[in-house]
Amino acid sequence: MKMDVINPVNGEKTASYEVMSDEVMMQVLDRTHAAWLEWRTVGFDERSRLMRRAAELLRERSDRYGRMITGEMGKTLKSAVAEVEKCAWVCDYYAENAEEFLSEEHIETDASGSFITYNSIGVVLAVMPWNFPFWQVFRFAAPALMAGNTGLLKHASNVPGSALAIEEVFRDAGFPEHAFRTLLIKGSQVSKLLEHEKVKAATLTGSAPAGSAVASKAGEMLKKTVLELGGSDPYVILEDADLDQAASTCVTSRLINGGQSCIAAKRFIVVEEVADAFTERFLEGMREAVMDDPMIDGVTFGPMAREDLRDELHEQVTRSVRQGAGCLLGGEVPDRSGAWYPPTVLTGVRPGMAAFDEELFGPVAAIVTAKDESEAVALANNSVFGLGAAVFTGDEARGRRIAAEELEAGCCFVNEFVKSDPRLPFGGIKTSGYGRELSYPGIREFTNIKTVYVA
Repeated sequence: MKMDVINPVNGEKTASYEVMSDEVMMQVLDRTHAAWLEWRTVGFDERSRLMRRAAELLRERSDRYGRMITGEMGKTLKSAVAEVEKCAWVCDYYAENAEEFLSEEHIETDASGSFITYNSIGVVLAVMPWNFPFWQVFRFAAPALMAGNTGLLKHASNVPGSALAIEEVFRDAGFPEHAFRTLLIKGSQVSKLLEHEKVKAATLTGSAPAGSAVASKAGEMLKKTVLELGGSDPYVILEDADLDQAASTCVTSRLINGGQSCIAAKRFIVVEEVADAFTERFLEGMREAVMDDPMIDGVTFGPMAREDLRDELHEQVTRSVRQGAGCLLGGEVPDRSGAWYPPTVLTGVRPGMAAFDEELFGPVAAIVTAKDESEAVALANNSVFGLGAAVFTGDEARGRRIAAEELEAGCCFVNEFVKSDPRLPFGGIKTSGYGRELSYPGIREFTNIKTVYVA
């Protein structure tokens, strides 16, 4: 069985990879488990040295790896190179901080000594998506390896080159040969891994159905999971917002990664007092976006990752229009080869429409009008998702209150678009998943948080 790479720019096949058999997959698992038995005894100084070397390699090879990413899933070369460099940042971050994050925590009790210690647990399986083919993996891999675990990667089937390149980085950096391995396997093979006693936990970034399937099997086997799933991030624009800044930031967030990001802005909830003014500015910014060959400098975004994903997005747009939404921009499939879809702006969107209730994974914006702050927040929270959210206001105290106390999401930003940062915990609530990546909670997710009590 083959795993083909299709260039989303023109629909042409550019590479083909052999899919691993179950037998080979299990051999790799055995070796990764054996690697853990040794790796867990390696001190933090050596782990940090190797992780810093991985960061150096990522920076040295950022252009080569960036071109691979762009060729496989279609994002602009500039953003692909930036993604690789961000991976170097997370490697350096955990190389610097892992020992402190996992140091013993002494607790005063009636014992002569009592403390919490953090031990590695073994092989962790990562099931990862195509939209950020390097970043999604490294934000798991860097903390997992620094905690003394080893990793297996089952990547999306349209980015096998990126998956193998990530394995190459850790191997070339000097990590044990089998400490981090890529498995070129189909989704149907994942359950066999989860059933195996040597896989101790799993992390998945992807769709809610994929997360549910992995969590269900892992739960059956009593294994921990961390899930980062879809999102329909609401951005609330209040009457005292700087509309020029808000509209510009919202356009940027909607078109990041061609709109193919779980934390991209998707629903723009504007109080009616400034709805027309905001929409005018937002529409202007979306019109200025340049959709073209992602290898060309100055291009805002390239094609979507696959034609079937483009077709699914277009169906959501046409269904929303049938349900009563207006289309101010885009909404038509271009007459050209490849997975292209233009910047699209829908207005008059309300609950019950596809553009409100579902995740729009592409360059489509849904503008929703609210009477006031109270209704805007209620509309923002009227979603099965809860990954990210933002509020735009000229009153910082008002923004802090809404973000901290009222918006129902794992990551809430004020006057800025939602983004991930190694220094801050990242994750969602509701059907956007559970558990946290990054910062100190992220590295502790896949450890044995052990109590030690000395009489």
